[in-house]
Amino acid sequence: MIAENTQTQMRKGILEYCVLLIISRGEIYASDIISELKSARLLVVEGTLYPLLTRLKNNGLLSYNWVESTSGPPRKYYILTPEGKSILTQLDTTWQELSYAINTSKKVADNTNPKNS
Repeated sequence: MIAENTQTQMRKGILEYCVLLIISRGEIYASDIISELKSARLLVVEGTLYPLLTRLKNNGLLSYNWVESTSGPPRKYYILTPEGKSILTQLDTTWQELSYAINTSKKVADNTNPKNS
């Protein structure tokens, strides 16, 4: 139970970063974002993604364009704003720092754990 809660919090913590990374490659439709997250094994449902996209838009990190669809109503395609690109750069740095800290901690733990020798 404790591990599941921690795993859930870890996923929530990186979801915004992953969404910004996906959108940084160019205009993208919400269902395509969900597909990319699923292929990365970060399972997200629309009920999680849409509030996140709205929050990112309201914070000035995203904008969107309406594009007519031949098979239904217009679709909203998301893009990063200049502010979003700046925040993503900061998050990239933070991710590198966290990744280093985790990898370093794991090496120390592996080297001091007699079971791994």
